[in-house]
Amino acid sequence: MPNLDNIPNLDFMSKLPDLSFISSGSNYIIVIMCVIYAFSSFTVFLPSSRKRQVKRMDRQELFVFIFHFICYGVLLLQTKEFVVIPLYLAQALFFKMLIFIYQHVYPECSRIMMNHMCFLLLISFVMLTRLSMEKAIKQFVIVVVASLVALIIPVFVEKAYWLKKLRWFYGLAGLLLLSTVFIIGTTKNGSTNWISLGSFAFQPSEFVKISYVFFIAAMLERAESFKQILYTAIFCAGHVIVLILERDLGGALLYFVVFVFMCYVSTGRLIYLFGGVGAGAVAGRLAYQFFGHVRTRFTAWINPWPYIDEQGYQITQSLFAIGTGGWFGLGLAHGRPGDIPVVESDFIFSAITEEFGVFFAICLILIYLSLFLHFITIATDSVDRFYKLLAYGFSMTFIFQVFLSVGGVIKFIPSTGVTLPLISYGGSSVVSTLIIFAIMQGIFVLTYRIDDQEEGEAYVERPAEAADPRYQPQKPAR
Repeated sequence: MPNLDNIPNLDFMSKLPDLSFISSGSNYIIVIMCVIYAFSSFTVFLPSSRKRQVKRMDRQELFVFIFHFICYGVLLLQTKEFVVIPLYLAQALFFKMLIFIYQHVYPECSRIMMNHMCFLLLISFVMLTRLSMEKAIKQFVIVVVASLVALIIPVFVEKAYWLKKLRWFYGLAGLLLLSTVFIIGTTKNGSTNWISLGSFAFQPSEFVKISYVFFIAAMLERAESFKQILYTAIFCAGHVIVLILERDLGGALLYFVVFVFMCYVSTGRLIYLFGGVGAGAVAGRLAYQFFGHVRTRFTAWINPWPYIDEQGYQITQSLFAIGTGGWFGLGLAHGRPGDIPVVESDFIFSAITEEFGVFFAICLILIYLSLFLHFITIATDSVDRFYKLLAYGFSMTFIFQVFLSVGGVIKFIPSTGVTLPLISYGGSSVVSTLIIFAIMQGIFVLTYRIDDQEEGEAYVERPAEAADPRYQPQKPAR
């Protein structure tokens, strides 16, 4: 990593007068743009002609790059650091190239998914550049490498029908990888769930959650007996217990909820859903009784103010930041996110709300929600039961992670240390999420390519705009 302290500032800009009013004024433009983008993320689900749908996708993409340009322009004026310019150009060029490659390698890919993924990643880069230039550059490099590698995943998912046969491999490999932290693991932020190899560190649970969903989908593809579900539950319980022993409570809760949800959608029996809720309540009570760190987090959640200088410091600073930002925010680079511990990862939503405002934060949640609805639509339309369960599992993994992250930041639930997908700093988190998106793209292409083939002559009679490779087939939206 280069020494950023040696990079010269823009001397001619340092002589300019205070331009903070530009940042404050641009904030209203940024918020309005995000409101329009969030609104468009739902209008794309409306039935329409292919030509009109292509225009909607093009407008979304344009909004993404305009947002990116305005934010980095503000950062340049505020920081007066030269490195902002090449960093912006590298990001804009890479994402334009990535979109171009996807649209030509996978003409049937989901542009909804692609646009939202790029928008969330660019929000991440803007905030990380504002918080830590070094971490922004590091995160960008990780995203570039991971995105290029993930390009092969959709075609692999489409061709590799034998994936469903590796059910026991997924379960055993996941348990083994999770358990390695007890031998070579390191502790960060109170949880022993990291593996460090020299300067390289990663979080096994972020990658195991992918094999975990594959395991459940493969096991429950033909869940014809209670014995099959019992075997699945035993292995899933093993994953959750290992995470609890690592003190990764957010990961344990995420894994548990995904299992309960997938059991329900696989069997359609409410007893598994209600039984899971009951088991979760009992497990939470036991965790409170036997684990001191659980009691500490619960106490900080119930009433953090008496402990504002101790265990309640992080959540109170988060609430201060959100309250200070108001509806439209203080403006990019005008807040004090550095007062919040671990703000780049676990509490980045607080920094976003402080500087961009509550309206922007609500729109961000709506964009996440529209992605979840898109994932659920893919799962519903999928013909193959294995891929259907995979899509349902990754849908719940994605949206529940958002719930845990945002809920902990705003004090709706106890803080669990879960990152915000595609936005929080962290290589393991962003790489695993990019892999999930690539898998969902593969399921999307497979599902709707089969669907189009089944339509036969009706598909041939579609208007000429259907040949446009930038459009993903929708019924009514994909």
